[in-house]
Amino acid sequence: MRALALFAAVLLAAFSTGCGDEGAATQRVRLVTTTSTANSGLLTHLLEPFKTETGIEVIVVPVGTGQALALGRRGDADLVLVHAREREDAFVAEGHGIDRRDVMWNDFAIVGPPSDPAGIRGLRRPGDALKKILASDALFISRSDDSGTHIRERALWAATGVDPADNESYWKAGQGMGKCLVMADEKRAYTLADRGTYLAFRDRIELVILMEGDASLRNPYGAILVNPAKHPGVNASAARALLDYMTSPRGQKRIAAFRVDDEVLFQPATRE
Repeated sequence: MRALALFAAVLLAAFSTGCGDEGAATQRVRLVTTTSTANSGLLTHLLEPFKTETGIEVIVVPVGTGQALALGRRGDADLVLVHAREREDAFVAEGHGIDRRDVMWNDFAIVGPPSDPAGIRGLRRPGDALKKILASDALFISRSDDSGTHIRERALWAATGVDPADNESYWKAGQGMGKCLVMADEKRAYTLADRGTYLAFRDRIELVILMEGDASLRNPYGAILVNPAKHPGVNASAARALLDYMTSPRGQKRIAAFRVDDEVLFQPATRE
């Protein structure tokens, strides 16, 4: 709650700046999104043309999916971009969000040290890999921050029937994806990462992808307008303009064009 209050204060300050003269004020939209979209560099690439064309400034607040939706429930966001479909549907069902749209997708992967001390390389199922990591006493670092990645990790563990929480080799970082990758690299540990952030950090770490490709690792992102009928303070018109741009052919092409070391990090929702 303390973290949410801090984020809300930052958003309010940013949103209020320049509003003393209504005629000269710059329109601003508060996009609360995940650390993966920010750490990867995608948002800088995606949002530059939007501001140039519309004059609308996008205030980006990167947090975990759980925190992003919590800020939306408080009316401290205009648009949320997250990746946990059940949570997204609940947000809309509660009346806090409207007009949810698919924006893009990438996938998760289990990454670890090149030496692969748990011996998971070549396994096809994430559950088998997780159980083998735990049985080997190799270190696994969990984000444990109620992010979309953490939500997916919990689902993968639940499917195995194993609860790792009390295992000494299961560490709860409570950090964003970038910091979690750096921590795992320093500790020669395994972690679950979204491909976009991993590729953005690949040159700074030695971790390699050891498990990928399973259908359970697909990672779709959705954007939701915060409902102005429930939260009258939101900038609904600017938020809708941003949502329309991200899901338009121009926005989708911009997402598809974003690369790091000539590798595509996110696939647009229109490309299946």
